[in-house]
Amino acid sequence: MAESKREVERKYEGSVTGDHAKLPDLTGVSGVSGVIDKGVAELDATYYDTADQRLAAASLTLRRRTGGDDAGWHLKLPVSEGVRDEIQAPLSDDLPPELTGLVRSRVREAELVPLVRLVSARVIRHLVDDSGALLAEVSLDRVRAERLSGGEGSTAEWTEIEVELADDGDPAFLDKVEKKLRKAGLARSSSASKLAKALGETAPRTKGKKAKAPAAEKEPVSAGDHVLTYVRAQRDAIIELDPAVRRDHHDSVHSMRVATRRMRSAFRSYGTILDRAVTDPIGDELKWLAGELGVDRDQEVLTGRLTQALHKLPRNLLSGPVPTRLSSWSQARRGGSRQRLIDVLDGGRYLDLLTSLDAIVADPPLLKAAADAPSTVIAKAVRKDFKKVSDLIAEALDRPSGADRDFAMHEARKKAKRTRYAAEAATPALGTPAADLVKSMKSLQGLLGDHQDSVMAREAVLELAAEAYAAGESAFTYGVLYGREEQRAAEAEAALPEAWETIGERAAV
Repeated sequence: MAESKREVERKYEGSVTGDHAKLPDLTGVSGVSGVIDKGVAELDATYYDTADQRLAAASLTLRRRTGGDDAGWHLKLPVSEGVRDEIQAPLSDDLPPELTGLVRSRVREAELVPLVRLVSARVIRHLVDDSGALLAEVSLDRVRAERLSGGEGSTAEWTEIEVELADDGDPAFLDKVEKKLRKAGLARSSSASKLAKALGETAPRTKGKKAKAPAAEKEPVSAGDHVLTYVRAQRDAIIELDPAVRRDHHDSVHSMRVATRRMRSAFRSYGTILDRAVTDPIGDELKWLAGELGVDRDQEVLTGRLTQALHKLPRNLLSGPVPTRLSSWSQARRGGSRQRLIDVLDGGRYLDLLTSLDAIVADPPLLKAAADAPSTVIAKAVRKDFKKVSDLIAEALDRPSGADRDFAMHEARKKAKRTRYAAEAATPALGTPAADLVKSMKSLQGLLGDHQDSVMAREAVLELAAEAYAAGESAFTYGVLYGREEQRAAEAEAALPEAWETIGERAAV
C-alpha cells in the first residue's frame, strides 16, 4: 500500500563539500538545543524514466532504493520550489502499479527503464529542540552516479549537504539553518535534485560540441502565439492534474474539468486562428472527458445546495425524515466511482486524447489570421462572443418568467463562460479591457449560475416530494424548499437587468 508525505528540503554545495567534507557545526542555529549523530547510511537507488526522459523533464523522480530507514519505491511529485510530495511503495523487484499509474499522463505507452544509479554514503544528524522534538534532518551525502541508459557507463561523483524539514515543521526554520550554512561557505545547489545533477554530469557529449541548452520559450507576438500559449497552458494543466485526480486531491477533478472546458472554448472562440476541422474532433473528446470527470460532480453540487437549504430552515418547518430521504436520493443517483474514473484515466481513449493535445501544441493547425496582430483578430473574436451573450440576455429579458426564460438564461450562462475564457486568453495581448471583461463575465456567470442551480434544485425537490408522498411521508418541507428556491430565482431575474446594464457600460474590448 502506497503512503504519501510532504517533503520540504534544500540542497547545498560549496567549499566544504569536497573529498574531506564534514557537516558544519549547527549548534548555534536559533531554536536548536541539540545535534544528534544518527550514524551513516549506505543508500543504493536506481532511477527509472522513459528513454526520452519524460519524467525528468517534468521534475518527477521514480526510484527503487535500498538502505536507510525507508527502503522501497519512491515517486516524487513537485509542488513548489524545494517542496515535493513523496509517495512510497514497499520494496519489490517490479515497478509498482500504484506509482506507475501516477505518471501515466507523462509516460503514456512508453517503457520505464533504469536510467541512473546513485550510490550514496549519507552522514546523518538530527537537529532537535529543547523537548527533543525533531526540527530537521541534516545530511552530508557522498554520491557516485552511474549512467545506465542513454550514455551507459558514464560516471560522476560529488558531495552535497541536504536539509530536510521535520513533518509539519515551520519552513522559516530552514532559513535559520541556511544562514549558518552560508557562513560556512555553502550555497544552494545549482541542481534541483540528485537525479538532475546526475543527468547533467553523465550526459553524453559529442566530441568538440557542448550539450545544447533547451530553447527559451518565446514571448507571444501574433494572435496565433497568444492563443497557442493559452491552449498549451490548458494541456499542461490536464497532464499535471492527472496524479492529483488519481489521488483524489481536493478540487482536482473540478480543476481538470475546467481545463478541458477552457481548451474547448478556445478552439470554438478562435476558429479563425486554429482550423476547426482539426480542433472540433478534439473538442468532442474534451467534452467526453469533462463528462466523465463530472459524473458525480453536478449531483454533489445539487445535494450540497439542498443540504445547506435544509440547515437554514427553522426546526418547526422540518416535517418528516427529509435529511435521510435527501441522502438516500443522492446516493441512488451517484453514477460513478473512484475506480471508474481511474479506468478512464488508464484507458486508451484518454491517452489518445493526450497525444492529440500534444500534437496540437507541437504542430498547430494555424490559419492565415494567426499571423495577424492580436489587437484585431483576438479582439474581434472576443467581441463576437460577447455579442452572443448580449443577444441571449436580451432574449431572456424579453420572455416572461417561466421555462422559456429559464432556458434562455441557461444558454446565456454557457455563452458567458465561453466569453470569459476567450477574454482570459486575450488578456496578455489586450490588457485591462480583457481583464475587466473576465471579471464581468465571471460575475454574470455567478448570477446566471445561481438561477440555473435554482431551476435544477426545484426539479429535484419536486422529485423528492413525489417520493415522500408515495411513501406516506409529509411533503410540507419540500414545498417550503421549493418556494424558497423559486424566490432565489426571482431575485436573480430581478437583478439581471441592472447587472447587465453595468456590464454593457464596461465592455470595451
